[in-house]
Amino acid sequence: MDRFDGMRAFVRVVEAGSFTKAAGHLDMSRTTVTQLVQQLEAHLHLKLLNRTTRRVNVTTDGAAYYERVVRLLAELDDIESNLPGASTAPRGMLRVDVPSPLANIILVPALPAFHARFPDIQLEMGASDRKVDLIGENVDCVVRGGEIKDASLVARHVGDLQLGVYAAPSYLAQAGTPSHPDELLDPRHRIVRYRWANGLPYVMNKGDESVKIAGRYLLAIDDGNAYLTAGLAGLGVLWLPAYMAREHAANGALVRLFTDWRIDPMPLYVAYAPNRYVRKPLRVFIDWIVELMALHAPRVR
Repeated sequence: MDRFDGMRAFVRVVEAGSFTKAAGHLDMSRTTVTQLVQQLEAHLHLKLLNRTTRRVNVTTDGAAYYERVVRLLAELDDIESNLPGASTAPRGMLRVDVPSPLANIILVPALPAFHARFPDIQLEMGASDRKVDLIGENVDCVVRGGEIKDASLVARHVGDLQLGVYAAPSYLAQAGTPSHPDELLDPRHRIVRYRWANGLPYVMNKGDESVKIAGRYLLAIDDGNAYLTAGLAGLGVLWLPAYMAREHAANGALVRLFTDWRIDPMPLYVAYAPNRYVRKPLRVFIDWIVELMALHAPRVR
């Protein structure tokens, strides 16, 4: 048995809570992963895992071993990365979940360059804003806008999204163009509500004046692309990151409102589970996100 293969298999089973999920992540058969863990247990003369029909749970000895092994594997990756002349190209499966507009507008168009640099990384990308169970769903990381409220996650601040208020010309022709955010409380006006994890309203500032405008809505949407489409269709006022609005504002499909008002930028984070074995593919993916955001949404704080 290759002990390091056994260690990697064990770590993945602990993190996924399942031999089947771990096998998928390691691109191995379930039988191979099971055998590697069994051989590791035989070598150590310890029971590392309790198996049930529904879930695999780590034993007390297994939990202590896991903490040490995670650090050892991370250190091994670092050592190999710094060996001159060594072939240490990152490889393997990487599962991520990102907001759908960010995927469509920024990430997916940039993927050819990513794959040219890292041809041996296979990406499985979910495009959503839903709450993801990283461990249970065996997802390596998520990219999310807004503060990460889950204290159980490690969150890296990778960018800041500049926000603005926009509406379609067809909407403004019907409801009128507001000159002050308070006018959005008028019954003539409505917003399209986006069901952000952090919710609305956003705080808008001008000099010493600060307002929070939620507004009246007839439509609430939890998908960023559909939210943008609703605004373009004239269904209400939108709060949009600049990268989503830029093209449509340039061609006149959207009009920016309250240009003399300021909205605090929305922080963008990459989040992953703590103590998880951060493999090289995940590290280079996070670094790539940082590079992209430096171009499209640079940090301002």
